[in-house]
Amino acid sequence: MNPQNPSSELSRAIDPLKPEVLRAIGFSTVISLLALAPTAYMLEVYDRVVNSRSGLTLAMLTLMVVLAYAVMEVLEKVRGALLRASSVRLDNHLSARVYGAMFQGFLKRQMSGSLQAMNDLKTVREFLFNPALLAVMEAPVALVALVLIFAISPVLGWSALVGAIAQMSVAWFNEKATREPLMEANRAAIGAQQFADASLRNAHVMESMGMLDAVHERWQKRQREFLMLQAKASEGAGLWTAMSKLVQQVMGSVLLGLGAWLLLGNALNGGASMMIIGSVLGGRVLAPLGQVVAQWNSVVNFRGAWARLEALLAAMPPKMEAMPLPAPKGLLTVEGLMAGAPGQNVPIIRGIQLALMPGEVLAVVGPSASGKTTLARMLVGLWPAMSGKVRLDGADVHTWEKSELGPYVGYLPQGVELLEGSVAENISRFGDLDMLQVEAAAKLVGLHELILALPEGYNTSIGRDGAVLSGGQRQRVGLARALYGKPVFVVLDEPNSSLDEAGDAALAAAIASLKQLGTTFVVMTHRTSILGVADKMLLMRDGAQQMFGPRDEVLKALQPQQPAHVQQVAAAA
Repeated sequence: MNPQNPSSELSRAIDPLKPEVLRAIGFSTVISLLALAPTAYMLEVYDRVVNSRSGLTLAMLTLMVVLAYAVMEVLEKVRGALLRASSVRLDNHLSARVYGAMFQGFLKRQMSGSLQAMNDLKTVREFLFNPALLAVMEAPVALVALVLIFAISPVLGWSALVGAIAQMSVAWFNEKATREPLMEANRAAIGAQQFADASLRNAHVMESMGMLDAVHERWQKRQREFLMLQAKASEGAGLWTAMSKLVQQVMGSVLLGLGAWLLLGNALNGGASMMIIGSVLGGRVLAPLGQVVAQWNSVVNFRGAWARLEALLAAMPPKMEAMPLPAPKGLLTVEGLMAGAPGQNVPIIRGIQLALMPGEVLAVVGPSASGKTTLARMLVGLWPAMSGKVRLDGADVHTWEKSELGPYVGYLPQGVELLEGSVAENISRFGDLDMLQVEAAAKLVGLHELILALPEGYNTSIGRDGAVLSGGQRQRVGLARALYGKPVFVVLDEPNSSLDEAGDAALAAAIASLKQLGTTFVVMTHRTSILGVADKMLLMRDGAQQMFGPRDEVLKALQPQQPAHVQQVAAAA
């Protein structure tokens, strides 16, 4: 491996593996030398056994070559074990970092829904076993073989050197001819896979609206583009691989012929055996280069994966360790907040200014596309602010370490996503399973009886994306997850959009119950049922704050413009 940037994070991750790689190179050198044992055995049998007619000599030579084979196999096993251990160490060192960087990329909308980064890590990790890398490890033996050929005969040495230069020229032309097509083919393959992933995630929408044929045609177009580029790259690589084999075969015969010519001219010391040894050593000089050319596709894939990982880790640097903060109590302040999607310069919300005391409930209302969802994401620290701050007990929620803050925060996004696992695991946020708290959260949202009716109760596997649950049940599980552990600050984005009347009532009761314990709530809603438990209201329109204040005052100010059912809620409150 030859990383272009030795100071990069990925290169630094490789540094601890160097002792194992150096030992593997040492074993490879010995293995390459032992690979000459069959040739040495043949020559010794010809020189000693045939002339002496000694069975004992034949037996000893046979025993020695068998022992060489055994040692070679043992060393290959040890080398493989070293490289496997290095691969595991690399994965242990990088997998969490790459996963975290990929996770941050999703949050910042700088990555699509593909798991390409993990595939790239797999490519880098598996390159430790690639024949091309093993061939490079055997390069020292090639140099030793070249020196020995020069010792046998300068004519043979210079001929072998010319062959090596020719092989390197083939490798260089192979690089020039195939690098860009292979990179384009890889990019096309990634694009086709990402498109397929996105289409499968939207399978229900596609089926319901008859989109399958059109989407399939679009995917096929991308797939055909990838296959065409791959075929073009493979044709070029195949041509140069054939040239590499030709050079290797021709040079083997040329060295043998030159040896014979020198022998006929009495210019070769050592007789016929040196002629054969020179030819064999010439093959050892050219073999590593030929192997690299043959495996060039995997080399290009490795380089592409390495470059993408370097770019990802550079774009998503590890978070600085933050100073531990005391547990929050739920005091929320929003100071002149202006924000938009990460990487975009156009603000979605602007001028948001509000404050909530612990135990207060804020209802955020407004038409669609008014910025409520963006505000929800800002309140839990998902996106950075363009200007202004969101503070919880005086601390910036965006910079607060989420593993530390998380247990005190509940969040229900507009689109509820559940993970494959049991109902209990999803409610407990896949942390330490406290069944008392799990059941308490389920009871808060009126889900306990429904869960008990499932085949395995709380241990029922919900399947991929919560497929075994209805939309309302998934939303209630998401609510229970948000309320698990009685957090001090909860943000709910359209929590009752999929709830029936009973679920709606259970939600209002849950908010009222936790409110008594001091939990601060911010609820984005289109429905009026939540207004009965709200202390304050925020009206948003076109991303801006139109009104904020006590619920009754806001409702009174809006009363002439509101429909009768809102007035009824206000009167009941």
